[in-house]
Amino acid sequence: VTHSVPACIGNVTINSKPLDNQRPISIFAVNKCYGTAQEGTFFDGSGFAALVREGYKVRSDVNITLEFRTTAMDGVLLGVSSAKVDAVGLEMVNGKVLFHVNNGAGRITATYDPRGTKSLCDGKWHKLQANKSKHHVSLGIDGNWVQTDNPHLQSTSADTNDPIYVGGYPADVKQNCLTTKTSFRGCLRNLVLTKGQQAELFDLSRAFDLRGAFPHSCPGAEH
Repeated sequence: VTHSVPACIGNVTINSKPLDNQRPISIFAVNKCYGTAQEGTFFDGSGFAALVREGYKVRSDVNITLEFRTTAMDGVLLGVSSAKVDAVGLEMVNGKVLFHVNNGAGRITATYDPRGTKSLCDGKWHKLQANKSKHHVSLGIDGNWVQTDNPHLQSTSADTNDPIYVGGYPADVKQNCLTTKTSFRGCLRNLVLTKGQQAELFDLSRAFDLRGAFPHSCPGAEH
């Protein structure tokens, strides 16, 4: 076993002597236990999770689904970007959700703007679906869909071979389809990327780089 246990551990004794876990000599990626916890990964607004070290190939088609819960207006949800221009990106900017795609000919964006009092920053769970099918781009939040026209009909493939960054990304990493650098603060769960009939559920505890993110445990809903 090479990964940490997704659990709370307390009242540890060795040779009848209780361990003092309040003053550890060293600590890494350990968060507090919550009185009411939910399944999900908690992002504290300072970091990110990096997945697929060997590189994820977006190519012509990908469908991204996830659930998020936040009270912040801005934050990176997900980005996959080549060193050139090909990339996809999901982010929250000023309370809106943006899905950006660049197949090499220019960035296009589908924007979900919650009208009126239907805020997405209400601390409740919302389901996001982002679909790229060749040059078509659409974005659905809680079953409400928006799509955008793409003038670049001949450009259909986002040629990436790069990690998937969730909740933020390192300062030295280029992201061509994200406009905010603000790390996500809140909870994410059920991240699935589907290509054709092949759906892959990503366990964020298996990230090759994890900063300011705490898998498998999300504090109970904020009131």
